[in-house]
Formats: sequence, structure tokens, C-alpha cells
Amino acid sequence: MTAPPEACGTISGMVFHGLAYTATPHDRAASLRADPARVADLLDRDDSQVLPMWRDRPLLTADGRPVRLTGSPARTLMAVAGQTALLGLDGTTASFAADLSGVEETEALRLGAAHTSADLRGLAATLPGPLAATLAYARGLLYWNRHARYCGTCGATTASADAGHLRVCQGPDCGRQLFPRIEPAVIVLVEGPGPQPRCLLARHHGAGPNNFSLLAGFVEIGESLEGTVRREVGEEAGVTVGAVTYQGSQGWPFPAGLMVGFVARAVDETIAVDGRELLEARWFTRAEIVERVRNGPGSGPADSIGGRLLRSWAELDRPPLQQAEV
Repeated sequence: MTAPPEACGTISGMVFHGLAYTATPHDRAASLRADPARVADLLDRDDSQVLPMWRDRPLLTADGRPVRLTGSPARTLMAVAGQTALLGLDGTTASFAADLSGVEETEALRLGAAHTSADLRGLAATLPGPLAATLAYARGLLYWNRHARYCGTCGATTASADAGHLRVCQGPDCGRQLFPRIEPAVIVLVEGPGPQPRCLLARHHGAGPNNFSLLAGFVEIGESLEGTVRREVGEEAGVTVGAVTYQGSQGWPFPAGLMVGFVARAVDETIAVDGRELLEARWFTRAEIVERVRNGPGSGPADSIGGRLLRSWAELDRPPLQQAEV
């Protein structure tokens, strides 16, 4: 795997900048989390803001903006939330997430002075990048807390600690510490071996007759990222790849993913789909990809690194591909 040290992602010498859900704007304040007195002081400040969520959905005002409470309404909501978490500091201003999943939606809306709730991915294109990233961060952290209430070692209940970033088993002979779980996965654009630019797309089980996408898969225990690329492409599509080049990564808390993007070069054109994960796979020319993007069925979700990989390969994202510091 090769990657220039100054790049957060590359295609043809360019780098990815501004991927959705990655630009959290604040200091995550890890040094404050283990100090309950300082966290309580932040909670009590009138300028601290609270982002409420209900079952992974941000609450929205009547004009469609995500709810951000401060002052007395924020403290009232935090007092009844099933879980709270410190997201970080913007200067001296703290941001918290609050989970209202334990009540019915109507009650959550009342507590948040909200009009409705919505799926974050449906909102992402309309939100400023830092706000979308902060909401995704909040969503992932609250989801993990809600699904880590019992110890996997002894089965006892766990208690929240470190301002929502740690859970500790309450079993008398255990005390295991649980940290937020991250599930790394690779997504890869495979280029054909010949001089004509072509890339590999596949149709998965359950997909429509013309619904092709890039190959992706989870990293297994004891496996490198580039090893996952070679295994997934070989297992699912029967394609052997040579060079594997890192392109960039994207936080993907839906619920706990980290998507790592690559471009790989196929050794030959042979395709032999496994029939289990994939129904079919084939090579697409750049012109065919451009046609799919412009006239349907598209190139993958607009908020995902997979869609960005494909559009960039088809030279449709120039700009916003640009130099970026990491």
C-alpha cells in the first residue's frame, strides 16, 4: 500500500477534502472527560449547547434546522435524558449529546421544543459539513452507549463514565472497561489491467437489475487493510489485484463504521463472482460511469467515500478534489 504522507486521499495526484461526517470542528476534550466536576460545571453553563436525539434521529425545528438547546431548556432536557455525552469544546463553549430514545417521539419533541425528527443521512446534503459531522459523532456515541449496557464477559450491567466515552462493568468480580466500538471496513475501486480506463462494479443480492456499486467489506481479525482489499475482491468477484493504493477514510457512524477507501489494479480481466454476496460483476468504461452518474442510476450515495471514489475516477469531481492538510 502506498500513500504520500501529506495526503488524506489521492486519485491521479489529487486528494480528498471535505468528505461528509469527518470535519468535527471542536476539540474533543479527552482530558476533561474523567473529571466529573469539570463536566458538571460545563453542563451548568448557559452557553453550553445540547444536541438531542431520538433513536438515532436528530430533532428538527419547524424550519428544518437541527435543535441545539442552551441555558435552562438544555439543563432540563439533560436531566431526563437516558444518556448524555460530552462531544467537545469550541473555544470555551461545550457541546453535549442527549439521548431521548427511552420516551415516545411526541415526548422527545416536547422536551426538545422540536417539530419533528429525521434521518441524519437524509439531512447531510443540506447541513454545513461541521454540523453534519458533529451530529454523526453524537449519533454514533449515543448508539454505542445504548447497545453496551451489559458486559460481554460476565453479563452484569455497565455504567456510563468519562462523560459518555466509557462504560464500566458493575459486576463485583469483573470491572471490565468498555470503550466505543469501531468497525473498520474497506471500499475499493478496482481498475482494469489494460490501457483503456475501466473499473469494476458489482451487483449484490437484493439489488435492482442495474444497481451496481463498488466492492466493500469488513476487516477481519489479524488482517491488514490492503489484505482485506485483496481478500474481498478475490472472494466476491474472483478478481486478483496487484497494487493497492490508499485514498482516504471516512467516519461512518451508521452505526459504528470507519470506511477506508482504496484503488486497486487488477492483474487480469477474469471475473468469477461467488454467487453468495454478488449476483454479477463487470467492467465499466469511464464513459459508461459518466453516463450512469448524469442520467442514473448514479454512482453510489452522495455522502459516502464510495460515491466520491467513483465520481473522482470518472473525472466528475474536479473540483472539489483539492490539496488539503492532514
